[in-house]
Amino acid sequence: MSALVIATVVGLTGTGLDAAPAAAAPAIPVSLEGVDGSPTPASFWLASSTGGVWNMGRTASYGQLASPPTKPVVGISPTHDKAGYWLVASDGGIFSFGDATFYGSTGSLVLNRPVVGMAPTPDGRGYWLVASDGGIFSFGDATFYGSTGSLVLNRPVVGMAPTPDGRGYWLIAADGGIFSFGDATFYGSTGALTLMQPVVGMAPTANGAGYWLIAADGGVFSFGDAMFYGSMGSAPTPDPAEKVVSSRSGHGYWIVDQNGTSWAFGDAGAVPPTLGLMFEGVTPGDRAVLFAFAQLGKPYIWGGNGPIGYDCSGLALAAWESAGVGFARVANDQYNTAGVPMAMADLQAGDLVFWGSDPTNWSTVDHTALYVGGGQIVEATGDHVQLNSLDQWGTHTVMPNGRHP
Repeated sequence: MSALVIATVVGLTGTGLDAAPAAAAPAIPVSLEGVDGSPTPASFWLASSTGGVWNMGRTASYGQLASPPTKPVVGISPTHDKAGYWLVASDGGIFSFGDATFYGSTGSLVLNRPVVGMAPTPDGRGYWLVASDGGIFSFGDATFYGSTGSLVLNRPVVGMAPTPDGRGYWLIAADGGIFSFGDATFYGSTGALTLMQPVVGMAPTANGAGYWLIAADGGVFSFGDAMFYGSMGSAPTPDPAEKVVSSRSGHGYWIVDQNGTSWAFGDAGAVPPTLGLMFEGVTPGDRAVLFAFAQLGKPYIWGGNGPIGYDCSGLALAAWESAGVGFARVANDQYNTAGVPMAMADLQAGDLVFWGSDPTNWSTVDHTALYVGGGQIVEATGDHVQLNSLDQWGTHTVMPNGRHP
């Protein structure tokens, strides 16, 4: 067992530092595909602190909390076959859905510090919970290998990652400090550096002989046999980065923002594997999306402005008004005047996307939706408010740009 923080950084590459960034290959935006540049649909779950869960793309809906928990939800972890997921609250309460098995929780304990995340074991028959002081709680076949619960940390622990065989784990602090236990090897950290944004997670390489750290601005730091392929640190997106995800070969990775937008580096493909992400109202667009999520299932009513039901542009307007932004009521006027144009490759959470019979004529626009991320939208269409992929009707009627209110 080891628990190390050192001043000398070994094998560090990446951006997100106050120093000049290292040279890197350009990002391959996952959102670029097809002649219109519309985002490639991905599959993921978004969860909120109140226990809402929304399935995007090919993921199924396995349920969500009927009412907010006593303490906020801080993490969502899919099972290995993606047929279920666990939610974990800051008091260590565990909520299991689909084929996720409940193995225990700390919900009845008084914790020194809040739980900040969880990690399933490699076989999915147990899990670890980690608190912000580095306290570890193990359930099922998860083995306890040590913790930093008795140490005074410079910065709080923000997460953990098991080794590939599950016989150890790393804890990650917000300053990039790394603490290794069991068969987890320490390869370096950013603990001695001044970061522009806090570290929010890590991903081991396939053989566990290295790891990447990811900062909230999309800066990537590589250690051991983890190669640096690029980052978003010099051009962060409005929604914070939440995960770095290794490609199958380990010769690339995706950077994934909290709204499901992904950026591919190295040999990472078009979209990352199915993920669970925590989605919070960081930007006005995020808050507009969360409002629209709360309307899911309500009826489509032509001319509807809510709260009983909505039409497409009525939902878009009401969602943005909930975030303090107003604009025109009708879809074609929204396309012509709401906010500023956004290239389809640069869509942000909450941006408006449009369909019309003539992509060169704004007056032919007859439908609008709110962009979520990862090629997914929320819209009032058919007979109710629903989640869909941006490409559900093909690309021939999608207008050439969105609008950012």
